Amino acid sequence: MSSKGTLYLCATPIGNLEDITLRTLRILKEVDLIAAEDTRRTIKLLNHFEINKPLTSYYEHNQKEKGEYIVRQLLDGKNIALVSDAGTPGISDPGEDLVKRCIENNIKVSSLPGPVAAITGLILSGLSTNRFVFEGFLTVNKRNRQEHLEQIKNDTRTLIFYEAPHKLINTLKDLLQVLGNRNIAVARELTKKFEEVIRCTIEEAIEKFEQDSPKGEFVLIVEGVNPKKLEEQQQRQWQEISIQQHIDMYISQGIDHKEALKRVAKDRGVSKREIYAQQLKKD
Repeated sequence: MSSKGTLYLCATPIGNLEDITLRTLRILKEVDLIAAEDTRRTIKLLNHFEINKPLTSYYEHNQKEKGEYIVRQLLDGKNIALVSDAGTPGISDPGEDLVKRCIENNIKVSSLPGPVAAITGLILSGLSTNRFVFEGFLTVNKRNRQEHLEQIKNDTRTLIFYEAPHKLINTLKDLLQVLGNRNIAVARELTKKFEEVIRCTIEEAIEKFEQDSPKGEFVLIVEGVNPKKLEEQQQRQWQEISIQQHIDMYISQGIDHKEALKRVAKDRGVSKREIYAQQLKKD
């Protein structure tokens, strides 16, 4: 019985062709098959490096049937390279599903590191890189998009999004509405000749792109909420209700009275003794 093949996740340049690694070039020359998100774009890359290998398409709308085909080939001992249009497979593309299929079938998956637009944009942004979260593309449905932003508006980590040019202004307006006028870095044409990183506020970004039509694929890097500002907002929120209402809120959630008092004290930034004292006065 023949041994299983290996799926190689090959990162390809997001712009500058010189960013491809020597290892990726070697693997692309050695594998039996290359699965590409867009074979027309990939053939240009392969021709540039004089690589002649069979290609098969693997993208969002054929990932189920083509994923099954690729897994069968791997089970038959074929080695396959997976490439996306640009960057690292598995990030905001159907490569994620193929990796899961391989793991389920005990097929070896190997990652060949290389360019990632999100990280490239982050390190150029000038915003905090200590803690960050990648949110990918926001949905085109306005209600769902705003609900998504509401869920992360109090995140203190730097937020990273991808966006297409025709949706950029609407997305910036939604960011302003839900997150407020924070600092943002808008990165486009990364690693290319006309690479640009605009560091400004969200309002300033909207003003710029309403005047200059957006072109290219964008990475948006947004400042996380300031922890002190968040704490102040939460404190103001609790001041709007009485201590008893605050306690009742937790009790209605099934939390016992003693634990509710502890949580109220923590929320309000006071000692448990103060909350107990207020309760005694009430009683």
